Amino acid sequence: MKYTSTLIAFLLSINVLSASEKIDRYALVHRNNPHVSSVDSLSSLSVGNGHFAFTVDATGLQTFPDMYKNGVPLGTQSDWGWHSFANPEGYKPEETLKEFDFGKGHKEWYACQFKDGGRRQLAADWWRTNPHRLHLGIVGLELDDSVSASDLEQIDQTLDMWKGEIDSRFAVSGNKYRVRTVCHPSEDRIAATISSSTLVSLKLRFPYPTGAHADDACNWTSDDKHSTELIACDDHSAILKRVLDDTEYYVMLQWEGKGRIYEKQKNYFVLQSSEPTLSFTCSFSPFKEDVSVMTFGQVEKAAAEYWYAYWTKGGVVDFSQCTDPRAKELERRVVLSQYLTAIQCSGKMPPQETGLTYNSWFGKFHLEMVWWHKAHFALWGHPEMMKNTLDWYGDVEPIAREIARRQGYDGVRWMKMTDPSGREAPSNVGSFLIWQQPHLIYLAELLYRADPSDKYISQYNRLVQETARFMYSFATYDTEHDRYLLKGLIPAQETLKADKTINPPFELSYWHFAMTIAQQWRERAGMERVPEWDELIRKISPLAYNEDKLYLAAESATDTYQNIRFTSDHMAVLGAVGILPYNENQVNLDYMKNTLHWVWNKWSWNKTWGWDYPMTAMNAARLGEPDKAVGALLMDKRTNTYLVSGHNYQDGRLRIYLPGNGGLLTAVAMMCAGWDGCDGVNPGFPKDGRWNVRWEGLKPLP
Repeated sequence: MKYTSTLIAFLLSINVLSASEKIDRYALVHRNNPHVSSVDSLSSLSVGNGHFAFTVDATGLQTFPDMYKNGVPLGTQSDWGWHSFANPEGYKPEETLKEFDFGKGHKEWYACQFKDGGRRQLAADWWRTNPHRLHLGIVGLELDDSVSASDLEQIDQTLDMWKGEIDSRFAVSGNKYRVRTVCHPSEDRIAATISSSTLVSLKLRFPYPTGAHADDACNWTSDDKHSTELIACDDHSAILKRVLDDTEYYVMLQWEGKGRIYEKQKNYFVLQSSEPTLSFTCSFSPFKEDVSVMTFGQVEKAAAEYWYAYWTKGGVVDFSQCTDPRAKELERRVVLSQYLTAIQCSGKMPPQETGLTYNSWFGKFHLEMVWWHKAHFALWGHPEMMKNTLDWYGDVEPIAREIARRQGYDGVRWMKMTDPSGREAPSNVGSFLIWQQPHLIYLAELLYRADPSDKYISQYNRLVQETARFMYSFATYDTEHDRYLLKGLIPAQETLKADKTINPPFELSYWHFAMTIAQQWRERAGMERVPEWDELIRKISPLAYNEDKLYLAAESATDTYQNIRFTSDHMAVLGAVGILPYNENQVNLDYMKNTLHWVWNKWSWNKTWGWDYPMTAMNAARLGEPDKAVGALLMDKRTNTYLVSGHNYQDGRLRIYLPGNGGLLTAVAMMCAGWDGCDGVNPGFPKDGRWNVRWEGLKPLP
């Protein structure tokens, strides 16, 4: 069919007008609100504020925790809620250290796990387990003991993300219930209002920690190891004191109307209402302090105002004008990920990979994941949600400096698996990872780009410089080939060994990028560039490749494409151009494209993780292959599954995985707003007429 130039101009003008229209943000969020109509252990929903979250079952509260324990558990967790078991043997962190020699002219000490059955193993096991994050307590409906989750009928539950409120309707034993649940935007306080055709009672149950590697953190069989004491009570409020070993915290319950609280059994309290309605708030705090009296209505109003500001201020992406049948699902994942990362990942401390929902890796957080959790906030118009964590880095700098010193390096070395103290958890893998080191520099740069202000230079330049000092001292100068190389590390693709790995590709590119940014920060601060750093930037090794012009998992991994160990786990080589900008001194784009195609067709995709898909998408976008960028985000693989709540499912152990959600948001922002030096609108989406993606408020990647 032929079109006249006038008609073509008219059609283009329609598209421009359509693209310039303001996005109906309420409609965008509303049409993606999750809805639950049956009891499913993977369909729990959460409210939260970034440093505190509360996850509920189909009743809108935590009525059936056992039913959900092996799905998405009903957690009540906070940034401050940590516990350690007693240490009567006096295990010390230094007992977990092991000496290594990676050929750098000095010995290095790492916190490791041991299997000799002796004291060192016991010490490492204790420090790996402790501290662990706490489940602060179950708050649910007190129903007859004979009622189970399978007895619920007429379930109609919706999370209204625009208001941050879960509205749950159901029937049980012939009685109808409606429960509305919210979380205060700045306090560790939930609020709910319950209406029913029968009298309403509320239960508060408190578990002892399990100390397990990954579970709901609820040990219900050790009531003798902890206590819950009712220390204050009147007609409308009660204060409970919790004691678990050396850990103490308080639970403050306030209610409207007539009710009485009593102890049903140890660590189990019931608030019994004399009416078929009950409105209450429940606060958690490490301190015994006066808590302001608030009604459900006041908390609901505060939450609604907070979420209105969140959705109207930041970036949004509207896929409603796309005709590709996959667009609707991509939009759902994006909007739900915006909500989930806001309630799970925006506190001061880095989040654990399962957020504030349930424990993984003993509730600890992993600093190599902080970029995936946090980078998108700066790109989506919420840089303050990322800034919180940069402040935490400053708090733990003394620990990071000591780690660098004991290993013979300058500056500060950021640990991998850690807790609020910043101490390194013993690990035979995690202690040797290094790609978490440049994250602070990247995140600081994203913060500055989102709001180019000298205040950020003043606040964070010292941390940037000390991070770079370590990076320079960690690199090894190869006199024979007049280059800098990286060795004595486990790379992001964790199937490689620390004592054999030389020059993994992603880490090489990350060293070049981060050292370049560190020098720019020196100039912004009015400081002289460091000549030795410039030499490293010029002479950092290029990425190694084979005779087929495919990039290797490491320069030392010459059998990359014959060894399954090198073609599973993270395809981190793609991050060298994707997460990071293209550097012509290290990377040949044709070779990288060859590598992308090989990975696409032959990688062990069943052995990947949730953030591998957005990483692949970012690589494909930068290489000019938008079909693969979209295809990666929506690839039909188990670890790329997104539940009704929007959580990224991995497997039976990791039923949720927030790095996948954060990575999705970063990739989509890049595919829409682009990256430094790219041309055109929506460079990461195909130009086949099916991807009319509209967006507002996004920023490009470097």
